[in-house]
Amino acid sequence: MLILSIDTSAPAGSVALLRGGGPELHTIEMADLPGGRASEQLLPDVAAMLERHNLSRNSVELLVIASGPGSFTGLRVAVATVKGMAQAFGTPLVAISVLQAVALAAGVEGRMIAVLDAQRNEVYFGEYMITNGLAVMQREGLAPLPEFAASIAQQQGTIVTPDAKVAEALNSAIAATQRTVRLVARPHAVDYARIALARHLAGEHDDPVTLDANYLRRSDAEIFAAPRLGLPKA
Repeated sequence: MLILSIDTSAPAGSVALLRGGGPELHTIEMADLPGGRASEQLLPDVAAMLERHNLSRNSVELLVIASGPGSFTGLRVAVATVKGMAQAFGTPLVAISVLQAVALAAGVEGRMIAVLDAQRNEVYFGEYMITNGLAVMQREGLAPLPEFAASIAQQQGTIVTPDAKVAEALNSAIAATQRTVRLVARPHAVDYARIALARHLAGEHDDPVTLDANYLRRSDAEIFAAPRLGLPKA
């Protein structure tokens, strides 16, 4: 099975082409996407990667996308790309939350609290229960970092993040509990493919017609327009 996996959720993203045989994965190629250039580079990079291996777009048998939260522009471009390919060629599609991938990156079982820097002194967070390497989401959300840090000491579970500054702030908040935040590498396209393959083998796919990015926060355009439309800012 040929798998194309795309991650544009972070300033520096990645694209991977992989072969899957049962639960096993072999990476054919993985390439970085330059920061902030997903809108320009994604389609040319995907086309070039397939061409280097004498493959066509309709030869891809599973599409994988990191669905967010993260960069608005990057996520929009990636969602549009995989929706177009999935609908044009009838290719199965699996979208994976970035927070789920972060929760699984620690490689431990039990209740996990995954945290990402959302900028503006805020964090994205996701609470997951992980059993036998599978993650079941309990909730995801957006919160001010000071409030989240104050509440985290009262919560049970392993806290994990790829962001050093977030880890530092949360470690200060939970110091009295004798726990520490686990700092992990940010997931990349191969990691998302690995998680998605398990879902694919279980017959779980996303509908390309209704698929949208997992933003968790409205765009600046929506926020700034809210007062003019008589809507709340958040």
